[in-house]
Amino acid sequence: MPANPAIDSEILRTQQAALVAHWLDGLTSSGRSSDRRTTIDDVRQQAEEFVMLLVSGLQGGSTDIDAANWEPMRSFLDHFSGERARNGFSAEQTASFVFSFKAAVFRLLRDHGKDASAIVAQIVAWTDLVDALGLHTVTAYQKSREDIIKRQQSDLLELSTPVIKLWEGVLALPMIGTLDSARTQIVMETLLSRIVETGSQIAILDITGVPTVDTLVAQHLMKTVTAIRLMGAECIISGIRPQIAQTIVHLGVDLGNITTKANLADALALAMRRMAAAATKV
Repeated sequence: MPANPAIDSEILRTQQAALVAHWLDGLTSSGRSSDRRTTIDDVRQQAEEFVMLLVSGLQGGSTDIDAANWEPMRSFLDHFSGERARNGFSAEQTASFVFSFKAAVFRLLRDHGKDASAIVAQIVAWTDLVDALGLHTVTAYQKSREDIIKRQQSDLLELSTPVIKLWEGVLALPMIGTLDSARTQIVMETLLSRIVETGSQIAILDITGVPTVDTLVAQHLMKTVTAIRLMGAECIISGIRPQIAQTIVHLGVDLGNITTKANLADALALAMRRMAAAATKV
């Protein structure tokens, strides 16, 4: 945003209390301050801090909000947008807090201005500045939402890959949903870590909850099986339904060297027999 020398901050410095009051009146009449996720005291505190930082930024001599003198204001808007995003506010609700400030400024200019052309010039200058601050708020909100979504996706991936100890030396990992590269990586890391922690000899991958198996899913399964074998453990895949078996055959995927079972019970029974056989040999 280019510097705009027409903006006059004198009215802002001398009329801060009146400006905040006008702003809160506008927020109250529009219903923006009555949301249960925030309080009127919080809104008042945010409005007062915004006006204070606005005065500080204008004293720096530049209305370019990317300049160094606007760093405190940018930090405030980043924190404000992040807090609103975490509390479930929409982008429109978040940005409207800043954009609604224009009405309060225009009211103040109207009450204290005498020259119509000067008032128009001030309105244009303030519009440019507040719009730039509002757009920064929207950008900060979107970034905060993206960070929240990424954390939620990571948490869901961890929750959807629980490793269960069925028996001494036997682990099971029930998979639910579609397998992709990111999830397969988490599956392998989680399962391999548990194999090392428990010293298990057999790991059961149950794909009963996997809706479809295509070439990519089959490749992910084979990579997981290979990683398990490299750790010195044996892998059994359970949950091979008739539809999945037909799909694997049609795709030409070779699972001949991988032990498979129709359900988790059969896989566990096989694992128990192998564990008993290993114990007998010892």
